[in-house]
Amino acid sequence: MANNKKKPALTEEEKKLFEDLLPNEYRELSELGVQRRHFLKLISIMGGIIFLEGRPVLARSGFEETIHATPAFIENPVKVSFHVNSVKKTLDLDSRMTLLDALRERLHLTGSKKGCDHGQCGACTVMVDGRRVLSCLTLAATCEGKTVTTIEGLARDNQLHPMQEAFLKHDGFQCGYCTPGQICSAVALMTEAKNGDASYATPDIRSAAQPVELTRDEIRERMSGNICRCGAYPNIVAAIQEVYSGTEVAQTWQHPNDNR
Repeated sequence: MANNKKKPALTEEEKKLFEDLLPNEYRELSELGVQRRHFLKLISIMGGIIFLEGRPVLARSGFEETIHATPAFIENPVKVSFHVNSVKKTLDLDSRMTLLDALRERLHLTGSKKGCDHGQCGACTVMVDGRRVLSCLTLAATCEGKTVTTIEGLARDNQLHPMQEAFLKHDGFQCGYCTPGQICSAVALMTEAKNGDASYATPDIRSAAQPVELTRDEIRERMSGNICRCGAYPNIVAAIQEVYSGTEVAQTWQHPNDNR
């Protein structure tokens, strides 16, 4: 026996919501008959996007245009304002959120990598007020009013930072996962040496406030917190030496297909 049970149709309000949110799909489905299951699927999909992404969702046509920039499940919200790569950012985030997660998940600056998430590999290194920090161990709330520079903020006007160019020239990376942290750390240590900040390898720690000469041993010691599983350490040292000295350092590697 044929099933003559009538399928539930949409109310006028539901039709209007469907048409406002997905006008093209509504017109297509209207020819076949819009049913309640279509509406329920739409609401489920939209709700899933809001819950999983926590990204700005804009309501259109007939609704007040509101950007929901803060996920509704934040338990301990705090407002944090700071400059990231020369742009002021204000976020409502969990007071326990790390700077790394704020950069990656809220600001979508994914250059800084999450490696060990325990402050041991250095892949998440960024600069806060010019000094390098491990962003996986730094609470975003502590950066209130400060300036954060990530790997995305080093280049200017489509011109790579000298350290980025040196890493390319000297093949200072292979898989590239640790490279953002390596480069940020290398840029920061140049300032540290200029300010006379001593390291374990510094011969005379009493000569405070005097620039420290970045020998190979100094560079190795100061970069020891940045781990490279590919083992590109000699090339990383060569890249830093070139930027530090300001003079060209001979390229130490050669491509197999290079006939020079």
